[in-house]
Amino acid sequence: MELQLRISGFHYEILKQHLLPNDGKEAVAVALCGRFSDTEAEILSINDLTLIPHDECYSREGDILHWPTQRIQHYFERIGKSNLAILKIHSHPGGFDKFSKTDDISDYEFFDSAFGWAINDKPHASAVMLPEGKIFGRFFFNDLHHEPIKKIMIAGDTIQQFSDLKKKRNRDFALRTIQAFGEMTYQSLSELTVGVIGCSGTGSPVIEQLVRLGVGKLILVDPDIVESKNLNRILNTTAADAKKGKPKVHVLADAIEKIGLGTVIVAKQINLYDDIETLRELAKCDALFGCMDSVDGRHLLNQLASFYLIPYFDLGVKLEANGLGGIDQICGSVHYLQPFKSSLVTRGVYTMEDLRASSQFRKNPAEFGSLLKNSYIKNINVNNPAVISVNMLIASHAVNEFLNRIHPYKAELPSCYAASTIDVTEGYIINSSEPDFPRDTYLAKRSGRGDIIPFIEMSELTI
Repeated sequence: MELQLRISGFHYEILKQHLLPNDGKEAVAVALCGRFSDTEAEILSINDLTLIPHDECYSREGDILHWPTQRIQHYFERIGKSNLAILKIHSHPGGFDKFSKTDDISDYEFFDSAFGWAINDKPHASAVMLPEGKIFGRFFFNDLHHEPIKKIMIAGDTIQQFSDLKKKRNRDFALRTIQAFGEMTYQSLSELTVGVIGCSGTGSPVIEQLVRLGVGKLILVDPDIVESKNLNRILNTTAADAKKGKPKVHVLADAIEKIGLGTVIVAKQINLYDDIETLRELAKCDALFGCMDSVDGRHLLNQLASFYLIPYFDLGVKLEANGLGGIDQICGSVHYLQPFKSSLVTRGVYTMEDLRASSQFRKNPAEFGSLLKNSYIKNINVNNPAVISVNMLIASHAVNEFLNRIHPYKAELPSCYAASTIDVTEGYIINSSEPDFPRDTYLAKRSGRGDIIPFIEMSELTI
């Protein structure tokens, strides 16, 4: 079983400052975590964090720490009433990269007490932060045996992965990528699972690039079949595919298998609102790319990514026609969204009124007359027009931003590229930084909350 821990960049920076105060002494914090649980994975995601003040510790040295638990009493009460978990995390300022015998004794006592409070027998976790910020950890089970955490993901301004996994992949095709970004970046890519939702104009070139960069696993989601009108922009599709009405995800999955670079593919011909199991598969992803037109689909992904602490790249393309056969504007946008920060709503990508209209159209398309209000193009009555060169430009920008989050290479800090607007007609790019956008307090409270009923607090999603 895959055992994972997820931490937002927001909480990771708080932990680094508290656990590594540069005094050479250990420090400790405790987090309340949401869960993801199925037969393949147990994932804990930090939802709330309590720092144990240094001056409240009974003893605090370079290799020993004794501290009171009064500050986290409410966490014990919470796990006695809900599906939440507790994470205890402390520092090893001397750099010792294993759990010590003292840690073993402390953890056994702590988690014996935690399981006495807990409403269920699901695991809790202990972790250690090293001086360079690396984290390792272990899950404790109800019989007090423990197993190492296989992957720890940090979803912040950068996407960090702490893992001992070393997948064996064909390196020959990746030599040029390694020359540009290094062995560690290639290794990180090979261990990532990425979900791409929407496999048409921007989705298919995103998929193509991720495969050739060596991403380990892709989950492709799109409900539609290939049609002749799609052939101007969906990579690897043919007229024969359109004639047979083959599902887009299956055509792309077949093409990836033929490329033969080792990427594992899961293809889901489904609408996200119709299948909670597909949503749960996406919840296990390390990153998500939303390549959809619909407001309600983008809103759903933003909410899913927040609940499970997943970095989310949202792509959009807009063509505005003048109604006379000409084009007024061609532009696109790429938004990088991280938990506990802004959302597509607070960034002004759409309003709640837009969301209600999009939801109404999805549920009752025959009764919804104002199609142009949320359409892909304005002032022209064409279904989803697109130009492959524009779509590929936006897709490439998104993938380059993905690489910048894994291996920062741009002139400014990654936080300066929270959103990019690419205006093709005017020939400019506007980049917005994370502080430019207001925080989404609704999603911030739910970030890392994990499994709840109803799923991600959306009542229309049912099993």
